[in-house]
Amino acid sequence: MKIVNPETVGLDSKVLENVRDYLDSTYVKDGKYVGTLTLISRKGKIAYLDALGFMDRENERPMHEDTIFRIYSMTKAITSIAIMQLYEKSKFRLDDPVFWYIPSWKDLKVYQSGIYPNFLTSKPKRHMTIRDLLTHMSGLTYDFMYRTNVDAAYREIKAQQISSLSDFVETLSKLPLEFSPGDKWNYSVSTDVLGYLVEHLSGMSLGDYFKKFIFDPLEMNDTGFSCPEDKLDRLASLYEHNPKDKPRLLEIPPFNIKMESGGGGLYSTIKDYHNFCHMLLHEGEFKGRRLIGRKTLDLMITNHLPNNQDLTEMSESAFSETPYAGVGFGLGFSVMLNPAKSQTSSDIGEFGWGGAASTVFMINPKEEMFIIFLTQLLPSSTYQVRRELRSLIYAALMPSKK
Repeated sequence: MKIVNPETVGLDSKVLENVRDYLDSTYVKDGKYVGTLTLISRKGKIAYLDALGFMDRENERPMHEDTIFRIYSMTKAITSIAIMQLYEKSKFRLDDPVFWYIPSWKDLKVYQSGIYPNFLTSKPKRHMTIRDLLTHMSGLTYDFMYRTNVDAAYREIKAQQISSLSDFVETLSKLPLEFSPGDKWNYSVSTDVLGYLVEHLSGMSLGDYFKKFIFDPLEMNDTGFSCPEDKLDRLASLYEHNPKDKPRLLEIPPFNIKMESGGGGLYSTIKDYHNFCHMLLHEGEFKGRRLIGRKTLDLMITNHLPNNQDLTEMSESAFSETPYAGVGFGLGFSVMLNPAKSQTSSDIGEFGWGGAASTVFMINPKEEMFIIFLTQLLPSSTYQVRRELRSLIYAALMPSKK
């Protein structure tokens, strides 16, 4: 990957040295993160790309720019683009009820009381729409929330270990919603349901659709739902935070796919995700190829929470991949509404998302800049590195010329 002099795109190279120094001294040298890979692009050019530590601590294999990572929920942005490509072909409308496409969801109920399988439920105020799925206002949840009797039911029936998207949505049809669609925001399996809708509307498997309409046009040659055997030497090891010692190695087979999860199943590299972010920042285009329309993307990065509220006012979640204060949610992305309220360096309109293994991407249209940070540590809530990266990197922006 070609790297330019930071000053040519308005970034101070001396200040950018703080990024490496901070990550190394705070996280990598003492093993909090086994290794990191950080990229900064501005005005269409890569101004910073730096690898620290190891991709594989046990075998002392250094981190490289072609390292393959489990990107977990950074998959969601790709699935959201896929479903909105189909929106542009008028395969659906955002206010379409989901049961039009998943008939078994016509009679979904809302949880009132009880434990699985003995629930007392009520009718929702309205039917769930496709926009509710895109905004995580569907009433669905995740099994790892450990907050309600509904997410306990997801664990009981092992909903997120089901082998096919069609079986997955049929299983969800038998469980109640956390709340009536549109009433609240709750981080959930909504994007996995969108993955099913991509399959249903396109007539293709999710992986095949991604390859034809996103990965091939964006030259994302190392991105997919598994890591091929001939690329295993480039796959970063996955670790879990251990409060009493260095991170613990997790043994997860790289090609044992249970389901093509649109919510969190992809492997990728920093080069591939750079191409995806480049397309998003440049209004849907990459090397002259248009993946999605400018106005569609504008709609996606607009806050869709009612009355322009932020997540502190709407959220039911105990966890998500973004701070809540000053942050709204669009169609598949978090959206910065108020940097002062969020208490982070940013701009109104910055959008992005993160992944469970502490990865993140942040795109700032005003500054024509995006940041990608990749590592492999579960859970992503372990450290506040995402906020720290904003402080370090935004500090490098040089004064604008009047």
